[in-house]
Amino acid sequence: MGYSKNLAAGLFAMLFLAPAVLASDPDPLQDFCVADLDGRAVSVNGHPCKPMSEAGDDFLFSSKLAKAGNTSTPNGSAVTELDVAEWPGTNTLGVSMNRVDFAPGGTNPPHVHPRGTEIGMVMKGELLVGILGSLDSGNKLYSRVVRAGETFLIPRGLMHFQFNVGKTEAYMVVSFNSQNPGIVFVPLTLFGSNPPIPTPVLTKALRIEAGVVELLKSKFAGGS
Repeated sequence: MGYSKNLAAGLFAMLFLAPAVLASDPDPLQDFCVADLDGRAVSVNGHPCKPMSEAGDDFLFSSKLAKAGNTSTPNGSAVTELDVAEWPGTNTLGVSMNRVDFAPGGTNPPHVHPRGTEIGMVMKGELLVGILGSLDSGNKLYSRVVRAGETFLIPRGLMHFQFNVGKTEAYMVVSFNSQNPGIVFVPLTLFGSNPPIPTPVLTKALRIEAGVVELLKSKFAGGS
């Protein structure tokens, strides 16, 4: 009898938790919901909608990714985002896109998208794409040089990077199954957080001297 009660309780817990485990961006309940980015309505997940009568064709079309980004940055790369903040028509639809341009030797440094799976295509040049598995995989690095016309897939929440291994400029276009996949740049998060992570925490975690930590913090001061 006790076994049956435990089994029933376990099945109930599984059914109760299943929606949370399987959740991603919620399904829309209307044809579209162009985001009212200036709206003051209460918003729980996403943005309030503009009236449909005010939604023009621009919610369907964008030319923002047609222009190359300026790669004169410390990383030698430029990310052009096309999420809900830049393309309000994606609101509630669970999709977004980015374009990333690379100078020769440029990198899109190790980062994580906490709310979205990424799929991408290299449009020009050749990029080393690296994906870091979790502890479950033994922190395995999966990497390959991906060339123009080839694609790659980044599972949600896994750390990854891209690096231009070619001698010319390169760029890729990626898409996400979230209107706002989020991004956590690992170096910037560790050494440029506000307020800063205490130096003793980083010296212990990274097994390096305090002077090295302070040097790295100086490199990322101000969120650069």
